[in-house]
Amino acid sequence: MEEPLLGRDRQQPELEFPDCPGCQIWRLREKGSPPPLKQLVSLGFVVLCNALPISVLYPFLYFMVRDFHVAKAESDIGFYAGWIGSSFMAGRFFTAVFWGYLADRIGRRPVMVLGIVSVLVFNTLFGVSTSFTMALVTRFCLGSFNGMLGPVKAYASEICSDEHQALGVSVVGTTWGLGLIVGPALGGFLSQPAVKYPNVFHHGSLFARFPYLLQALVVSAIALLGLCMCFTLPETLHKHPKRDISAAEDKQPARKQSILKNWPFLASTTVYCLWSLHDIAYTEIFSLWAVSPRLQGGLSFTSSDVGEVLAISGFAMLVFQLTIFPAVANMLGPIFMTRISAILAIPILCIYPLMSKLENVWLWVVLLTASVLKFVLTTATMTGSFLLINNSVTQEQRGAANGLSLSVVSLFKALGPAGGGSVFAWAQKRQHAAFLPGDELVFFFLIFFAFLTVLATLRPFLPASTNKLQDEKAADQLA
Repeated sequence: MEEPLLGRDRQQPELEFPDCPGCQIWRLREKGSPPPLKQLVSLGFVVLCNALPISVLYPFLYFMVRDFHVAKAESDIGFYAGWIGSSFMAGRFFTAVFWGYLADRIGRRPVMVLGIVSVLVFNTLFGVSTSFTMALVTRFCLGSFNGMLGPVKAYASEICSDEHQALGVSVVGTTWGLGLIVGPALGGFLSQPAVKYPNVFHHGSLFARFPYLLQALVVSAIALLGLCMCFTLPETLHKHPKRDISAAEDKQPARKQSILKNWPFLASTTVYCLWSLHDIAYTEIFSLWAVSPRLQGGLSFTSSDVGEVLAISGFAMLVFQLTIFPAVANMLGPIFMTRISAILAIPILCIYPLMSKLENVWLWVVLLTASVLKFVLTTATMTGSFLLINNSVTQEQRGAANGLSLSVVSLFKALGPAGGGSVFAWAQKRQHAAFLPGDELVFFFLIFFAFLTVLATLRPFLPASTNKLQDEKAADQLA
């Protein structure tokens, strides 16, 4: 039997077997290798398939709930809309750990394929929902079966060499952000087509009967393309026969038995959760604050004005992610990049309550500058936390680690809008308070969680070991 070779020249902590898909793909991680652009493009489509169903419903959710006639009064529509909006994250909270565990057992690609198939099935069923219960159940199922984001983040680290780690994770963050921008646009333009485009979609047509089906079919069409691209991705999980590696077990570095006892992972997940709660609360609070009257500290914006600000900020964020971010991340390292981005977000947030005193051009200049910087810093902090999580575990635990962190962060993302909305409603009632009046309280709430994120990146809470992939450290021990 051929003696397996230790890939020391490649800094590979695994044994190299010709028939192992993980060993075959390891050539992409050789030092000095070019970035795997083909794989990253396909991976980006997979991420897009995950992001679009999450955000596509928000522009029409109010009208969808109204059409169900479940709310006894118009003021109750928001209550039922909140249940549907949270059902996806609730489903993901209960199953993300399982999908991450499965990705470590059967591979990353099968879990990604199953996730995209769930979009094809449950997102389409959501589009033809005729009752509140059906909409709630289909969204919950979509979140429950859509467990691909954790394996995707693990995969991005496993196909890139050390110098391209930031680029790989940046692609995930960029396409995720793109999906959160494109999704609401699709939902807004393609919902209720018989009402908006009566010359194209007639009163008695299928889309008049199911006014939210068209957007679902478009998202499903994109998911179908993503499914085809997913099949082109090579598997990265190592699959070695036990009998072949028994002779080298004494040369392998010790593996952690449980990620729940892995403090670097738990600390990195804490950073991820704190900033995710901050981010989703900011997303909700910004829209509520911008459209609220100036007498209550807002900007009296229309929904179109808010959309313009978010679109410009999102575009700037995408350009930053694809051009500047990889170089900055490699120069600073994930810990310092995460910390400094969260720190810089604090003074920017302090500016927001003062904007209600500005008018016309100066308002737009200051608002767009602050919003663009906030988007860029948010993306840098979030992507840095992705790197920290992937760096804190070895490959055989990476799927489970990302699944567990995704499950926990889903709970935080469910709490963020509720907490942010409650604080905003409270702030509206205390416009003349002596301490933190009105919207100053709202942005103090956001600053507080940004400050907690900064504290979570400091030693000894976050170990310096998360600056480097555990796989690379294991390779150094073998060399």
